[in-house]
Parts: sequence; structure tokens; C-alpha cells
Amino acid sequence: MTIIDEINRLKKEKDAVILAHYYVNSEVQEIADYIGDSFYLSKVAVTLTEKTIVFCGVSFMGESAKILNPEKTVLMPDREADCAMAHMADEKMIQKIRAEYTDLAVVCYINSTAELKQYADVCVTSANAVKIVKGLPNKHIFFIPDRNLAHYVASQVPDKHFIYNDGFCPIHEKMRKKEIENLKVLHPQAEILTHPECPQEILELSDYIGSTSGIIVHAGRSSCKEFIVCTEEGVRYMLEKENPGKTFYFTETVPVCQDMKEITLEKIRRVLETGENEIHMSKEAVAACKKPLKRMLELAK
Repeated sequence: MTIIDEINRLKKEKDAVILAHYYVNSEVQEIADYIGDSFYLSKVAVTLTEKTIVFCGVSFMGESAKILNPEKTVLMPDREADCAMAHMADEKMIQKIRAEYTDLAVVCYINSTAELKQYADVCVTSANAVKIVKGLPNKHIFFIPDRNLAHYVASQVPDKHFIYNDGFCPIHEKMRKKEIENLKVLHPQAEILTHPECPQEILELSDYIGSTSGIIVHAGRSSCKEFIVCTEEGVRYMLEKENPGKTFYFTETVPVCQDMKEITLEKIRRVLETGENEIHMSKEAVAACKKPLKRMLELAK
């Protein structure tokens, strides 16, 4: 029996479902029941009937699944897989900004810890941030934790006043303009597809800016045959799977999230066998975090 056979057997035994983010290894995406970005996986999480969710991603994703499904068991294949940006804001700063501005909305990127979500008015993902911020009645927006996504959203919603936090995704922050320009010289017909977590100088080079799922959809619809992709390289699996006649290039310094790559088939099998690495949250924390997440799902409809 192969490891994939064992995982499938254990899934049936434990009434489990596997969710995977686009940035995990391709072999993990291959065995997942659902693959997507943070927004898609959040929507899927509330529709699941299985008793156990195995979340192949980083810690904040598992926390979000637990918040939306407090009665379910949520297991993380690697409990140490984390997102540095998810910690790049704090309660003191939030309270300080709230004291300075009336008519303020604290908008929390879903790429954040459960603790941060408790202090937010609404959560957003890169796929729905512009839509949700446009729909908020508040004039002042404190966007946490990612400054790059905040600046992009602000450019799309000029009638709002943004207060910026100093967080960032280390992977997207390290994208280098020169490397992208070098690729464009080699492949002049290629479209540049970019995640809005990238710095402004990268966005300015781009033909399309959008979430991971948006990048995949755009590549499928575009008549172009070559693409320079400015986001984590795990998206290559789905891009190539859905577009066999197209070519995708990544920068010489390949953007890799090592935490996402910690998820392996062996670790998935182990948590299904043992039930370890379960996400636990108090009822109070779940209730506090659920409000901004539910508001996100409602406003994004």
C-alpha cells in the first residue's frame, strides 16, 4: 500500500477532508480534496460535512478553519509551519489608532493570528479586500498587517483614508525588480502576473495584479502563451495543470515559503493516524474572531 493509499484509507476511517493552499508542495496539492487561496478555503470550510479537517497550510489558516467550524477537529500536518507576517501587528497599535480616529474600520488581512483578528472589524483576503473596503461605511481604514496589500487597496479605493501598518510578507517583499526586468527582456511577449503583497515597484511593472486564485484565472483566460509570475512558486503546479500549452517563468531568486513546504505526505498521514497537532481555541476567542470572519464572508458575497 502506497502512502497515498494509506492517507485515503485514513480519511475514510476518520471522516476527514484535506484542504491545501496553492503554496504547498505539488504532491500535497495532488492528494487534497480542495485546493485554493485563503478566501476560497475559508468559504469551503463553512460548507464541509466531514468531522475532521486536515489543513495543509500555515497556522493562521488552521485557526481560521477552527473559528469557522468550532465543532470540528482541525489538524495541522506541521504545527510549527507559521507565517511571519501574521504576527506583524499588535493590540497596542490598534487601540492607539482607534483613539486617534473616529469613524475607523480596522481591516485585518486573513493572513494574521487569531489574536489579531479579535481586534478587527472585518477580515479580508487579497481576493476580496478591494470589494470589502469599498463597501465599508467608514472613511478611515487601518489595514493590518500587510503594508503592501494596504497600499494596493488604497490605490483602488481613493475616497478612503488609509493608515498603514509596517507588516509585510517576507517572500513577496524579496521580489527584485531587476530580476523581473531581466525575464521580460528574455521573454518580451510574456505577461507579468503579480500578487498585491509585492512592493509597489513590482506592481508598477505588472500587466495583472491579483490574488493567487486571480492569477490562475487570468492566466487561463489570457490569449498570451507566456507569463512571468510574481508570487510564491507553489502556484506553478495549478498554473501548469490548467494551462498545458502555456509557459510560466519565475525569477532567478525563486520565491519559496519554507513554512508552506514543511507540509509533507508523511506528516499528513501521521496526523490522521494520531490526531496530533489539533487546533484548540477557547469559546471566547472563537466568538471574538468569528465576527470579523463572518462579516468578511457576508460582505464578499
